[in-house]
Amino acid sequence: MAQKIRIFDRRLHLPKSKPVRIGLGTMLVGGGLLGFLPVLGFWMIPLGLLVLSVDLPAVRHWRRQLTLWWDRHKDEKQTGQNGTD
Repeated sequence: MAQKIRIFDRRLHLPKSKPVRIGLGTMLVGGGLLGFLPVLGFWMIPLGLLVLSVDLPAVRHWRRQLTLWWDRHKDEKQTGQNGTD
């Protein structure tokens, strides 16, 4: 079964092979560190970390914490806009 990652409302399929996923994630992070160059960009770092989070528990934990923070922050903004504090 192929691994999937979800970015906002889109689901992206990842390669089935664990070494290929780790290599892809590492290359994205490495390319993102060179984001000051014309073709590469800093946007590659979070994408690489997202790919690595499928296989590496430490990165997965960080991603889950970020997701929980994002949901809480979004909920706080919505209740503040509705005036139902």
